[in-house]
Amino acid sequence: MAKRLLIVEDDPGLQSQMRWCFSDDLEVAVASDRNTALTALRRLEPDVVTLDLGLPPDPGGATEGFLLLEEILRLAPCTKVIVVTGREDKENAVKAIGMGACDFYQKPLDGDILTFVVNRAFRLAELEKENQELSRQHSSTSIKGIVAASPQMLAICRTLEKIAPTDVTTLISGETGTGKELLARALHDLSHRSAKPFVAINCAAIPENLLESELFGYEKGAFTGATQSKKGKIESANGGTLFLDEIGDMPMSLQAKLLRFLQERTVDRVGSVSPVAVDVRVVCATHRDVRQLIDTGDFREDLYYRISEITLDVPALRDREGDALVIAQSLLKSLGKQMDRPTLAFSEDAVRAISSYNWPGNVREMINKVKRATIMAEGKRVTAEDLELKGTPTTMNGQLNLRQVRENAERQAIVQALQSSNFNMAQASRLLGVTRPTLYNLTDKYRIEQSAGTP
Repeated sequence: MAKRLLIVEDDPGLQSQMRWCFSDDLEVAVASDRNTALTALRRLEPDVVTLDLGLPPDPGGATEGFLLLEEILRLAPCTKVIVVTGREDKENAVKAIGMGACDFYQKPLDGDILTFVVNRAFRLAELEKENQELSRQHSSTSIKGIVAASPQMLAICRTLEKIAPTDVTTLISGETGTGKELLARALHDLSHRSAKPFVAINCAAIPENLLESELFGYEKGAFTGATQSKKGKIESANGGTLFLDEIGDMPMSLQAKLLRFLQERTVDRVGSVSPVAVDVRVVCATHRDVRQLIDTGDFREDLYYRISEITLDVPALRDREGDALVIAQSLLKSLGKQMDRPTLAFSEDAVRAISSYNWPGNVREMINKVKRATIMAEGKRVTAEDLELKGTPTTMNGQLNLRQVRENAERQAIVQALQSSNFNMAQASRLLGVTRPTLYNLTDKYRIEQSAGTP
């Protein structure tokens, strides 16, 4: 993608001179006043802006230029702004740098010096993007397919990394769409069994009369239609990992046989009299409350203790602080690349809607909504309407204590601002509209870590 430069200059002669200083591989746009510049900023999304502070209706002063500088830094905080001043305007140059401009250039025009300053700004923008990408990867997780920055999910991921090298039987519980199978695959990928098969079977999707033969296999002639012997899923996973999804829906008639397999690590095929030894790691998952199933007599208590040597309780997306926006941004980036729309970004109303929506369908629902929005968005911004989240009310989970609600909202806003700015305190304070000392005091008050990757 070509580098993009916006030249804000009200003198047509200087516009032409500056434009011809740069090579053809640079996409250059020009603007002569504040409104035109803001329109070009939204349309072009430039990496670098050169800004003459003397703009109409105040060409002899710097008022209009400073107003435009503030708006550029607010709308596009990653854009590098180079202010252009006269030789007697050093105070304005210093003030502009203090406001957030990355550099300044003094008239009269010297093509070589201007090119050097602009190229330096492009290089700085490039380095910052690389650093943000590395920070984003670091603040997320090292687990393939899992995007998270909340304390709740980072704790789950740390536990997963500890137990992955072992063969401990693991139960993953959580609502539908929270990523239980991704965690199961991660356990396999991070284990010494990663080169062997990962075999998954959904216990709720297969009829009861077929589930036994699917799991344990059968011998030729064991029943009508069994014209040859067949290995079951357990044998197919030999040496690797067996993932039993929705184990809470396994029929009682099969639970005893599964318990025997977990105890003996041998498989009795249907119609066979010779057990087959199998070496597998077993990982189970369910969206149901297994303890409640035990109380109602629908699940064996002894089997529960066998499959839950370690339990990972995956929180719902609405209970992960700030993860909704982080996951949505990651999805938009990957889906945008797939659909040849890599420049898409969320509008402010979309960010608010994503953060306030309850996400009853969890990550699975979010994938559907972001995919639709990627297709339906008309400009470079995905709106709340594109996501079908327009007018979504913020839920408060029944909290009526005003002070607690206020503190929860304040903490959530701080966490979101830090994550959105990749834990850059200066950018986060600008997003929140507070000073940096105030933000430091608030992070101390709510015990929020000021660096990426720590809950």
